[in-house]
Amino acid sequence: MSEHIPLPLGFSSAGIRCGIKSDPQKLDLALLVSDRPCAAAGVFTTNLVCGAPVKVSRERLPRSTARAVVLNSGNSNAATGDRGIADAKRMTQIVADQIGASQDDVLVASTGVIGRFLPMDVLQAGIPVAAKALSDSSESFLLAAKAMMTTDTFPKQATETIRIGGNTVRISGVCKGAAMIAPNMATMLCVIMTDAGLTPEEAKQWLRASVEDSFNCISVDGHESTSDTVILLANGASGITISSADEGREFQQALDRVAMKLATDIIRDAEGAHHFVELNVTGCRTRDEAFTIAKAVAESPLVKTAICGADPNWGRIVSAAGYAGVPLQESDMSLVVNGFLLYQAGAPVDFDAKQVSSSLRDNRNVTIDLKLTHGNAQVRFWTCDLTKEYVELNADYTT
Repeated sequence: MSEHIPLPLGFSSAGIRCGIKSDPQKLDLALLVSDRPCAAAGVFTTNLVCGAPVKVSRERLPRSTARAVVLNSGNSNAATGDRGIADAKRMTQIVADQIGASQDDVLVASTGVIGRFLPMDVLQAGIPVAAKALSDSSESFLLAAKAMMTTDTFPKQATETIRIGGNTVRISGVCKGAAMIAPNMATMLCVIMTDAGLTPEEAKQWLRASVEDSFNCISVDGHESTSDTVILLANGASGITISSADEGREFQQALDRVAMKLATDIIRDAEGAHHFVELNVTGCRTRDEAFTIAKAVAESPLVKTAICGADPNWGRIVSAAGYAGVPLQESDMSLVVNGFLLYQAGAPVDFDAKQVSSSLRDNRNVTIDLKLTHGNAQVRFWTCDLTKEYVELNADYTT
């Protein structure tokens, strides 16, 4: 679904196979490099069991001198103790040696099976190969996207171009993810790059705002990964800095669009999923209450299996809202699914169950609108159905 996505000025990338994965056809090492120092910020998993790369990158951000991110797939280097930390740092040192940078200016991310040590021999050999393959072409960027994939079925990239001060600024991002998806970022990885000039404080502020309404509003299975990482790199190669509130808003909106595209691509590629579900919770007192309700509904196995089976069992949706922990009455809620009113002000309404079922069965995209009467706060959240294929994929993942 991604092709011919350009990198911002001053960035290069590579994606190669170095031998972490057993499949000889699959790439497993990606490298993203700026030709000059970057302002950089990151947002990471809040899971207390987190990967060594998360610990290493988190302690290095925010900063004003970042130069690169090295990412591997096939092994998450999580729950690997002191050796995992040493291996993650070693990866950054090898990259630093190749590009003439300080070790602390290289960030690292890993994804794959938890609890296995990295095969450092293949990384020691592979990283220099990746460094030699660096290119600013869209083809190399696509290879980097493919090298990040685990159970993903397509590479995920996005780009936006905006005009600031009469000049062009580009924002381009790449991510991976298809399961173990329930980011809570105060096994998805994402790097977003821009040739705008930002301060580390601006990068941190704008990245966190984008993550809040994108990666933090998706869930495949409610399982928060040990590896969730989103990194923003801004190298200023365009010569443009953000110098006004209006320019800041324009940049934020473009960054939001890139993050939203990448986040929803994760749901479109959710393991075994047949349906892409957009859930809109409106009429709440606060955004936090709307988010809490949306997350409870989106992660309910009974809601997800009903969507899989094209069963208009609306009771599962309203009951999930009821146990979310937000004070409400049944009469506060109304429910619309794919445009069909199923429940209004706390009471069922007559509807054609076969027609609603056909709508669910015949459309990959499903829209759930849960409307409350408490206020004006709302949230949009994305999830998928729960299928036999998901169970089979994850039952056999390491065997």
